[in-house]
Amino acid sequence: MEDIIIDARGLACPMPVVKTKKALAKNDSFVVLVSTDVAKENVRRFLESQKVHVEIIQTDDGYKLKATK
Repeated sequence: MEDIIIDARGLACPMPVVKTKKALAKNDSFVVLVSTDVAKENVRRFLESQKVHVEIIQTDDGYKLKATK
């Protein structure tokens, strides 16, 4: 199965969290791409508050957060 990818790189808060929330409503697992530490922490905190497992991988242009319910 192909990963669902939410590209939130370059978006100002709260858009990365808004996009993540929409993805979470429809999917059990997906990847969120963000470009800043602030966006990474906001998305991580949101997912953890929803009891979602998060794996964070640093990339050349930001972070990849793998979310799994």
